[in-house]
Amino acid sequence: MNRIINKKNITKCLSLIIVYVILFILINSGALNPYYAQILILFGINIILAVSLNMVIGFTGQLALGHAGFMSIGAYTAAILTMKVGLPFPVVLIVGGLAAALFGYLIGTPILRLKGDYLAITTLGFGEIIRVIIVNLDYVGGPRGLPGIPKKTTFTWVFIITVLSVVIMSNIIKSAQGRAMVSIREDEIAAEAMGINTTKYKLKSFVIAAFFAGIAGGLYAHYFMYLDPKSFNFLKSIEILTFVVLGGMGSISGSIIGSGTLTALPEVLRSMGDFRMIIYPACLILLMLFRPQGLLGTKEISLDMIKGIFKRKKTKTK
Repeated sequence: MNRIINKKNITKCLSLIIVYVILFILINSGALNPYYAQILILFGINIILAVSLNMVIGFTGQLALGHAGFMSIGAYTAAILTMKVGLPFPVVLIVGGLAAALFGYLIGTPILRLKGDYLAITTLGFGEIIRVIIVNLDYVGGPRGLPGIPKKTTFTWVFIITVLSVVIMSNIIKSAQGRAMVSIREDEIAAEAMGINTTKYKLKSFVIAAFFAGIAGGLYAHYFMYLDPKSFNFLKSIEILTFVVLGGMGSISGSIIGSGTLTALPEVLRSMGDFRMIIYPACLILLMLFRPQGLLGTKEISLDMIKGIFKRKKTKTK
């Protein structure tokens, strides 16, 4: 109990509450443009997607490229349950996440024995298969998409679920299971020699990541009120991968910064017209050349790190 209720955790909770209250007031008072409020909500959804994918790629070392497929399963499941069954919003999100996790288990059991490029190609193929199935299902709108989804996603819901998702995944990574996943990333053969069931832990990380991708999909569906199968193609999986690579594989803080940067950058460059199509990829290429490990690498931003920066600045000024 003392580990949970300590000065650091209280400071983190208070900081999050202050951030939430400020943003909530800005959004509901109209001081913040609704367009920027939409970007904030999209940022929260992207954080869940990036951190969950980082569990598989960054912490377990498995190159999986089918995250958009799990997102689409969660999105369509949650939307159908809301429209056809009328279940409460939190319930449909959880069921959407569980549906994605089930597919993650069924797909992951055979394919996670593969490694490297073979795993990447197989998971990418899975994502495309899911999209093609959705396109050919009239029950979910087929190629026309699924309109008429009630708008249930609000800033409050996104903020709470994003924080909970990050906290849960962070605690998993810091646990004994998380350390087993990291050992697989570092040296799978050595991990097996130490008695770690590598297939079991790879599957666990894959299923957990699929669950949270499904929840992110449910939030997405109930915010934009329309689902288009094209929104979940392989380019979406690559976009989520880019969030992780930009921030740093093996860093939760990096995933948050990476998703925030790449969510905001296209909007910042929008005023530049067609030039943004050159500037955006150029920024990514330069970063990969000069900072291939990502913005943070495997480092995490902590309160101690922030305090240390301020202390160094104070000593320099003196």
